[in-house]
Amino acid sequence: MRTKSMRRAVAAPAALVAVVAAGGCTVQPADGTGASRGPVRIDVPATPDDGDGDGKGASGPKPPRTPTPTRTPTRTPTPTPTRTPIPAPPPAPSAPPRVLWSHGDEGRDVRELQSRLRQIAWLFEGPTGEYDAPTAEAVRGFQGKRGLPRTGVTDSVTWARLRGMTREPTKWELYAFGGQPAAAPDARCMTGRVMCISKTSRTLRWMVDGRTVMTVAVRFGSELTPTREGVFEVSFKSRHHVSTLYDTPMPYAMFFSGGQAVHYSSDFAARGYYGASHGCVNVRDEERIAELFAQVRAGDKVVVYW
Repeated sequence: MRTKSMRRAVAAPAALVAVVAAGGCTVQPADGTGASRGPVRIDVPATPDDGDGDGKGASGPKPPRTPTPTRTPTRTPTPTPTRTPIPAPPPAPSAPPRVLWSHGDEGRDVRELQSRLRQIAWLFEGPTGEYDAPTAEAVRGFQGKRGLPRTGVTDSVTWARLRGMTREPTKWELYAFGGQPAAAPDARCMTGRVMCISKTSRTLRWMVDGRTVMTVAVRFGSELTPTREGVFEVSFKSRHHVSTLYDTPMPYAMFFSGGQAVHYSSDFAARGYYGASHGCVNVRDEERIAELFAQVRAGDKVVVYW
């Protein structure tokens, strides 16, 4: 016969098994010896979720999900950096103009420079072929008038400006005051003591036995009063002669053909070939004709030729 206490003892384990089965807990029943067994785990499968977050299983097909619109991120434009312009390098200084002629130079090119300066009234002497103080002063004045540096030295820029304002000088503008080379002596001048006078080169050679002792520039008569050509002799000499026909001085006169003589001319010294004689042979270098006058004797030959 069971008692009330026995019934309680049997009911208690049965209730425990039911709770374990329902909750998936681990029970550790005692074995027949009263020792404890290892834990037994009973896994109770959970009801699958339908994904709607209510913990209930799916009861049918899932409704289509509305896609969440994708936002395109707005890109803030990156500001373009301002570039500071690099300044251009300063232009390289130009080379100074090339110097062509300066004080102390000599030659034909200097004659042309002087002749061109005479054409525009910057020079009133020469051409002499020597770059002297008057030439430098004339160049300086020309440069200053045209806004060029007043150096008195003829450089490439000054020369270009001067050439643009003038014309090519003639031979006798280049040698307006002498200095031209002498022509070859005439064959009739090769013997004895001879004043060998060339109308082509406008020069007089004083020659002794074919050797030239000195050469001077000379000037002749104009077309109206030409100097006669041919072979003559010195008839007489007159150191301080004065022309009775023209009433002009004829110092160091050596007469050879009537009233025509070789003599010094101050007009030739001053005006060069821009003037002419009345038929005589003029010499402009007073020192040289004084030397010539001392050497020439009456009876010496005179040859005038082209």
